[in-house]
Amino acid sequence: MKAFRLAGSLAFVIGLFCAVFVGIPWYVVVADDPAVPWWLKISIFSLLGGILTVLLTVVLEQRISPTLASTTTTATEPESSLLLLNSANLPDREITKILGLVQGHTVFAIWLGKDLSALIRLVVGGELTEYTDMMGRAREMATRRMMAKAAEIGADAVINTRYMTTSVVGSAAELLVYGTAVKLST
Repeated sequence: MKAFRLAGSLAFVIGLFCAVFVGIPWYVVVADDPAVPWWLKISIFSLLGGILTVLLTVVLEQRISPTLASTTTTATEPESSLLLLNSANLPDREITKILGLVQGHTVFAIWLGKDLSALIRLVVGGELTEYTDMMGRAREMATRRMMAKAAEIGADAVINTRYMTTSVVGSAAELLVYGTAVKLST
């Protein structure tokens, strides 16, 4: 299903750009001849066919298996000896030195084809898996960047870790992760 949705999304994007950036200027230049050329017909049918393909695959996905539509990639913590905590206390360990604030951030977006799939899901309902996947990848990348900065300054742990997200534009979102880098007793 995912491959069909991807193909439909790609057809939609190609058809949209061809119709808008080539078809409209062509029509403006040749406005007195109403015959529509073959390439413009193909672009328009690609655009419409892409939308229909995405719509059908999203609906079929949700009908066949509701759990299939909600499967997402889980963002795993990067492999590291650094501890990552959202609290200030560590059982059986003592903080010996506070190294300071560390942060990581990224701005992530999905391409127009996946945005179309998400818009269709707004109509038919269900989890917006395209955005869930995007935010999972953004969270993983921002966390890795923060942990790399903590490792650079010799931290053993990052405590009081917090995540913050903001919408930048359209389907792009900024994800910021920050915490306090500390040294621990052995």
